[in-house]
Amino acid sequence: QVQLVESGGGLAQPGGSLRLSCAASGFTFSSYGMSWARQAPGKGLEWVSGIYNDGSPTYYADSVKGRFTISRDNAKNTLYLQMNSLKPEDTAVYYCAKGRYVAALPGRLDLNDYWGQRTQVTVSS
Repeated sequence: QVQLVESGGGLAQPGGSLRLSCAASGFTFSSYGMSWARQAPGKGLEWVSGIYNDGSPTYYADSVKGRFTISRDNAKNTLYLQMNSLKPEDTAVYYCAKGRYVAALPGRLDLNDYWGQRTQVTVSS
C-alpha cells in the first residue's frame, strides 16, 4: 500500500534552516507529482509547494517563495523540502502528498490522493 513517511521536522530559530524528507513506497514514485502542505495552529491546510513527476516544473506559495526549495530523488523514492530563512509563521505541521497525476499544480490540494503522517516544524527563539 502507499506509504509516505515524513522526517526532518523539529525546532529551529528564526532565520534558521530545516530540511524535510518524505520517503515514499507502495507506488511508482517517478510517475506522480508530489506536494507539500502545512497546517498552522488554528488554521486550515495550506498548500506550500509542488513538483512534477520528473522534477520540473516546481511551484511555491507566495509565503515561501525564495526561501523554500522542493526537490525529489526518484532513484531514492524521496521528496524533500529545504526550508531556509525560517520565520515564526512557518510553524506548522507539514505533510507530503502524492498527486493523482504527473502534474502538481499550484494550490490544488484536491489533486492529491495520499498524505503522510506529518512532521512538526516549530520556529522560535
